[in-house]
Amino acid sequence: MEQVAITGMGCVSPLGLNVEDYWQALCAGTSGAGPITQFDPTDYPTRIAGEVKGFDPADFMDRKVGRRLDRFIQFAVASSGMALDDARFPLNESTRDGVAVIIGSGIGGIKTFEHEHGVLLEKGPTRVSPFLVPMMIGDMAAGQVSIVFGARGANIGVVTACASAGHAIGTAAMYIQSGRALAALAGGTEAAIAGTAVAGFCNMKALTRRNDEPAKASRPFDAERDGFLMAEGAGIVMLEALSHAQARGARIYGLLAGYGATGDAHHIAAMSPDAEGAIRAIREALRTAGLQPEDVDYVNAHGTSTELNDSSETAALKAVFGERAKSIPVSSTKSMTGHLLGASGAVELIATLKAIEKGVLPPTINLEHPDPLCDLDYVPDLGRRAEIRAALSNSFGFGGHNAVLAVTRPPA
Repeated sequence: MEQVAITGMGCVSPLGLNVEDYWQALCAGTSGAGPITQFDPTDYPTRIAGEVKGFDPADFMDRKVGRRLDRFIQFAVASSGMALDDARFPLNESTRDGVAVIIGSGIGGIKTFEHEHGVLLEKGPTRVSPFLVPMMIGDMAAGQVSIVFGARGANIGVVTACASAGHAIGTAAMYIQSGRALAALAGGTEAAIAGTAVAGFCNMKALTRRNDEPAKASRPFDAERDGFLMAEGAGIVMLEALSHAQARGARIYGLLAGYGATGDAHHIAAMSPDAEGAIRAIREALRTAGLQPEDVDYVNAHGTSTELNDSSETAALKAVFGERAKSIPVSSTKSMTGHLLGASGAVELIATLKAIEKGVLPPTINLEHPDPLCDLDYVPDLGRRAEIRAALSNSFGFGGHNAVLAVTRPPA
């Protein structure tokens, strides 16, 4: 079976508009949190988020094209262009039919939906934009990336809440392994910092309310955490058949070696307290990668900064790794980025790949009062040097969706 190489990466995040700025901010323990500016949050219990700052679509695409894309699609196009450029992949007439585009989004174009619903109420149905539907629907991140770059392989949008990017990348890898694709642009994108979405999460009591200290609001595994910090952005990776990548002399960041996908069959929003679905997903990722628990040197946790998720994920890692769990570094980069929902699995995979490349573990910031139920090595406050042979990146989503990606360092 064909192995899958990762040859390019691109991202737009609250910590920067490219992979290098994002990585440097992670290593420095920088928070991307701040006051919400995209709408007036005065009457909301949560008034902070991890917004992408300084993003101009015209820097990444034709201005006319950009005006007809929702923000979540703009992020995907920008990140895909970066990944293609980084990979130096020859996307041309001889390869384009074999290049898949598989991109996830948990919520899609809710900003466009809100705006056009306002138009409907104020001006009537004849004034609603004819671009409403193709700007709003979640599959259009993949659709527009395919159109902009001319990739004509399998074109798929994935919607599995906060596991969307993980499932998109895992699915893309399976397409390559089975010979149905030569390469793929895969990942996730989200731009849901909009009044309706924030209100919904607030009323679920899912979001942090630490409005006076935004930089300290996202606190995975900390006893004083009070919910996740909503964020936006996108991450895209270029996946490629290893034989093709080697033949063209491509730089290889790592191998997408394994993928686990399971369902909790438990609750619409909460992880199963016994973490049974997460445990099976981790074990499936290890099995498909041909790895043993003792081979794993790092875990990039889902780590949302919610009470049940953090303790359940900790329990899952203990169940899989036993006593060794306490000696495996586990960090939550959401402590710095916030929770990018359907994009989180992709930006976190990029952080994991950079950790392998640079030999540096990103920290978990704001871990000041450890939860007794969360007693692993979460790399608190400061990053550290480490050699990483193999790592896991976990993503768990509303609806009981679990996705775990296993990556290994590139072949010699």
